[in-house]
Amino acid sequence: MSAATTAPRTSARTAAGWAAVSYALLFVLAIFANFIALDQVLDPGDAPATAAALVEHETSMRLGAAAFLAIFLLDVVIAWALLVLLRAVQPDLALLAAWFRLTYTVLLGASMVALFVALELVETPGAADSSVLLALQSFDFLWVVGLSAFGVHLVLVGLLLLRATGAPRPLAWLLVLAGAAYTTDTVVHLVLSDYEAYADLMLAIVAVPSVVAELWFTVWLALVATGRRAAPTARRHAHEERVLQPS
Repeated sequence: MSAATTAPRTSARTAAGWAAVSYALLFVLAIFANFIALDQVLDPGDAPATAAALVEHETSMRLGAAAFLAIFLLDVVIAWALLVLLRAVQPDLALLAAWFRLTYTVLLGASMVALFVALELVETPGAADSSVLLALQSFDFLWVVGLSAFGVHLVLVGLLLLRATGAPRPLAWLLVLAGAAYTTDTVVHLVLSDYEAYADLMLAIVAVPSVVAELWFTVWLALVATGRRAAPTARRHAHEERVLQPS
């Protein structure tokens, strides 16, 4: 009788390493794509200025589009890696967190169609400036809708870390706060017709907790990957510990 074989599984530390490297790359790419490429072009209140800026900065915008594509692919890796890392804490919740991140990732990928349309329109003779602006705003808003799912993902990851051993509880709560900020920002986009008047305030509300939380999370993932921190496991409740204690 042959011995039973076990399919190989990725270890929690290996998954943490993939997540840490992907997060580090994602930070650099996101800063370039959003704050350098997109922000220097998009002017929601001025279609001619937006179209002119896109023509002037077309090369950097196309590089920004490539960065968004890389982010799209890296987010798939992160969703998988965090599922592998956190399934020991609570498998069903870890899977739900991965689904929410993948939902965000799909919407980011879909939004790139509108970005491509904007780049094509500026090279099309007779294309209206308002069409270029609408395409860029469609890209931006579809991405923002996706960020609401990303926010739920961060909340769930924070809850998983709260239920895990070895994970910093302040980091967990900060991830929950950052996730709530992302989702709130999407709601504010929908309910306020003059969102641009509050855009700087909302950027601060979202950026401060999210940058701190996700940078800290990246460092913690790297520590887990290198064995300097233990991989997270389910936290035992007090009644479980009493049962396990010898009488």
